[in-house]
Amino acid sequence: QLHVVESGGGLVQPGGSLTLSCVASGSTSDYASIGWFRQAPGKERERISCISRSGRNIHYAASVNGRFNISRGNAENTTYLQMNELKPEDTAVYYCALGNPNCPLQGMNYWGKGTLVTVSS
Repeated sequence: QLHVVESGGGLVQPGGSLTLSCVASGSTSDYASIGWFRQAPGKERERISCISRSGRNIHYAASVNGRFNISRGNAENTTYLQMNELKPEDTAVYYCALGNPNCPLQGMNYWGKGTLVTVSS
């Protein structure tokens, strides 16, 4: 069993940056990938980035490619999402999840409660 906690959300102006953190505790061997997802008001949850447990395979959604960067921390159970050039449309609750390879939405077994990112002037 894994417990997942996100942090780092907040209010930022358009064009600004934020870094989200994800820390997993518990049976940290029970996953193949770590993903960041987001859900904006009135919209479905979407995958925005995924990193394999080894850190060798990384994917980004087209909407964030070139602006966001996912990375593993020095501690195996920590993952970061650096978000640059933020836009108002990036406003959402951001979730970290651990689960199956390539981070399929329905195949992520462990979810955090989310952290709110608001991009507004």
